[in-house]
Amino acid sequence: MNKTLSNDFRQAKINKKDEFYTQLTDIEKELKYYKEYFKNKTIFCNCDDPEDSDFWNYFSINFEFLKLKKLISTHYEREKTSYKLEISLDINKDGKINKKDTIKTKLLQNGDFRSPECIDILNQSDIVVTNPPFSLFREYIDQLYKYKKKFIIIGNINTYSYKEIFRLIKENKIWFGRSIKSGDREFRVPDNYPLTAANSRVDEFTGRKFVRVKGVRWFTNVKYDEMYPDLKLYKKYNKSEFPRYDNYNAINVEVTKDIPFDYKGVMGVPITFLDKYNPNQFEILGMCASAGYDKDIVGIPFEGKKDARPIINGEVKYARIFIKNKNL
Repeated sequence: MNKTLSNDFRQAKINKKDEFYTQLTDIEKELKYYKEYFKNKTIFCNCDDPEDSDFWNYFSINFEFLKLKKLISTHYEREKTSYKLEISLDINKDGKINKKDTIKTKLLQNGDFRSPECIDILNQSDIVVTNPPFSLFREYIDQLYKYKKKFIIIGNINTYSYKEIFRLIKENKIWFGRSIKSGDREFRVPDNYPLTAANSRVDEFTGRKFVRVKGVRWFTNVKYDEMYPDLKLYKKYNKSEFPRYDNYNAINVEVTKDIPFDYKGVMGVPITFLDKYNPNQFEILGMCASAGYDKDIVGIPFEGKKDARPIINGEVKYARIFIKNKNL
């Protein structure tokens, strides 16, 4: 696991404490790029506490502006039946469709996104927009692809290291959203959440708890404008600045912006390269992050003896993605 994953997320993954609430400002910054796509669509927020969720707030407030067909959100209860909220019609006959037209219905099951009841709702929906449980991210993505659903969801960049997720990125079936490209984001957590890390705080006015998390990204399979700007390359290749790995026939590039414009061979770049990845400009060959060699994941031959992590002069480097410039 990459060290950019915060202590809060790491501990929550261990304890399965998945209640991290995305703030409205972060939701607005990303979803504004999909306005035309949302038109006449049924939106499903299947990993929310709808009466306390800013995903629900965003779509219910903007129902008419986005010209939605229907909005559905299900609430999860660990050990008892739960409920769902829906908006689709002007129930109160005030000439508008908004949060005041919400219908609350009891579920027969607990609202888990894997339950048959929620899968049935998923099948009726066009697109899923939510912050799924990060401890179940791999399983969550698998379900979305199994049922051939479009999605815009929050996750951590470290999920790239999952075989299934990386394969989708490599095949250009999933990509990062537009608004969050680096840095970290703050999430609200439940009142009973134990704050232990330095990057946590309690709001002095509301008393609500927040944690700041590194490496947050939007993951989507919905296209948006200006998806693939070319990465402007300015450095010329030289052996001293771009040494070869001890165990792979590839050169090391420490910083994405320093990718040499004239190198035709394989290059190992940091995972943050994915923020700039343009499939028309580069080809992703594989990923090197584990001491064990897996040809299907690494993508190029292993020339070492034991440790399959990227090594230069005996020093192990952080995870690398192997790429080639498609235009040379």
